[in-house]
Amino acid sequence: MSPVDTDIPSTRPYLIRALHEWCSDNGFSPYIAVQVDASVQVPMEFVKNGEIVLNVGVDATSALRLGNDFIEFKARFGGVAREIVVPISHVIAIYARENGQGMAFPAPAAATLSTVKSDAVSDATEPASDTVSRSPLRSVTNEDVADEGDEPPEPPSDGPGRTAGRPQLKRVK
Repeated sequence: MSPVDTDIPSTRPYLIRALHEWCSDNGFSPYIAVQVDASVQVPMEFVKNGEIVLNVGVDATSALRLGNDFIEFKARFGGVAREIVVPISHVIAIYARENGQGMAFPAPAAATLSTVKSDAVSDATEPASDTVSRSPLRSVTNEDVADEGDEPPEPPSDGPGRTAGRPQLKRVK
């Protein structure tokens, strides 16, 4: 037996599909947190701190494909249909919006992330940064944007670092 076989495919796409199915079967809204760089095709104006959170539920997407290499779908952002392409390696979490249950994954290695440079990012209210946010639930979701316009409201707070009424995903290493 070899100690580690580097040719073994990643379990990440299978776990993402399993948790997506679990959320859907139980009436929950599956959300994914994505580490954004130049290889990720998302609306850059909604990227916060180098991350974006996307609703990948069947009601929020069209033509959803959870493949082994990419997650692809169409969704509306501020009333505008957009095509989304996310490399599986850039998904850092999948969870149910209603209760926060799900799974976090390691972020892509810093050496593979490239700085996002686009006019949309420089025009955004909060510029993207190279640091990884530890609270992906504070990012804008496609559902929030589609329902409430271009700027999401500030979430109510019940203390420093806490958001009232929304579950928070905590990474445990």
